[in-house]
Amino acid sequence: MDARTIQRLRPLLKRYLGQFEDCFVRSEPTGRLRTYVTGQLSDLPRKSIEPMAEAAGQPPRNLQHFLSRHAWDHRRMRDTLHQIVARDHAHPWSIGVIDETGHPKKGHKTPGVQRQWCGATGKVDNCVVTVHLNYTAGDFHCLLDGELFLPESWANDRERCGEAGIPEDMTHRPKWQIALELHERAVRLGVCFAWLTFDEAYGCVPAFLFALDDRGQRYVAEVPQTFTGWRVKPLLLEDEPYRGMGRPRTFPRLAAKTRSASSVRDLLHHSSRLRKIPWERFHVKDTTKGPMVWEAKAAPFYLKREGLPSRPHWLIVARNVERPDQIKYFVSNAPAPTPLEVLLHVAFSRWHVERCFQDEKDKLGLSHFEVRNYRSLRRHLIVTAVTHLFLAKIHQKWRGGKSGVDGLPTSRGHFSAGAILVAHRTGTTKVPGANSPHHYPDTGTTRPIPAQPRQEKAQTLA
Repeated sequence: MDARTIQRLRPLLKRYLGQFEDCFVRSEPTGRLRTYVTGQLSDLPRKSIEPMAEAAGQPPRNLQHFLSRHAWDHRRMRDTLHQIVARDHAHPWSIGVIDETGHPKKGHKTPGVQRQWCGATGKVDNCVVTVHLNYTAGDFHCLLDGELFLPESWANDRERCGEAGIPEDMTHRPKWQIALELHERAVRLGVCFAWLTFDEAYGCVPAFLFALDDRGQRYVAEVPQTFTGWRVKPLLLEDEPYRGMGRPRTFPRLAAKTRSASSVRDLLHHSSRLRKIPWERFHVKDTTKGPMVWEAKAAPFYLKREGLPSRPHWLIVARNVERPDQIKYFVSNAPAPTPLEVLLHVAFSRWHVERCFQDEKDKLGLSHFEVRNYRSLRRHLIVTAVTHLFLAKIHQKWRGGKSGVDGLPTSRGHFSAGAILVAHRTGTTKVPGANSPHHYPDTGTTRPIPAQPRQEKAQTLA
């Protein structure tokens, strides 16, 4: 933003940041919060501390101390951000997206930096990786939270961690465990997710899926083609007489000669039942090269949990009509009546978090941090999320928008922009097999899931 736009927004920004005043006990860091946020909103080519401080006519140490030394409660700021989103943007069809992003760095002093996969550069690079939780409701989206991924090489070197200010109780955790913590905190602070979605880096971990299922959280997870399960629930033995010889068997257990769980790729190619289900076409979005159309099918699916079949889930297979070799596999714990287009809508909603990353990196300097201690990094992530939420609110206000899920009815009964359209559809709007008596019912919604959107009212997903 240029100086004229920021000046126009100054009263709105002051009122917005006033919601975080109880995070501070002194006026000095409060003023530096405004300086930091104003610098992130400016049109500076780089949003690191030094250029932002110089643009504000302040010595760089002021903003350095704001992140590293000043006494203010960044956890309360993070919690307040959650509560603002829960209060102002609650919606019955909200979607949370879990993803990670890399921040290329030089040297070895930045907390968590090492050579690892960096999505920003598309290769193994010297970088810091952070895990994030996105919140999406129609044309509104923001990042709720983010946390550093601490590699094992760092966690095993406590002296190095101490030099970087990494807490003693902070250890190496898989990214999916960090994601669970972000989700748990958001829900505790009042944020409700009708759905979660994430890519196969998280979907490949059954423990992550079961943890979400145990919390009652619906999800649509992309899974790798090697992900295994059963298309038909195998027979379980519940009990048998103990004859007093050898160790008693545990029950329930799989019946003898039960087929092993199969990969989703093998099920697609070799399961006669799955092959008989017809493909249905969906207009996902318009691109500069024309409409993107995918076709999909879904069937009941049983995951392997502690050696036994889980309760019923859905296996969704989608392939690109223009590139039939591009196939995606998804698993969902959605209730039986869920229409297939709803599952696909959630599955293809990950672009929201990618757009948040792009906006925070290009416009707000998310990756421009130059810090050597964990608290400064943590505070930078939180303040950047606060700045981004302000931008999201202004964007919605100026557009006259209202939180609503793409392609699903808004509170006014209309359909918002961005629907997944049915390009060609036959038969029922429900997922095939929805009448299965073994499929667990919908227990987590207070209103019925909408039927297929009216095509004449819907538009494509931008």
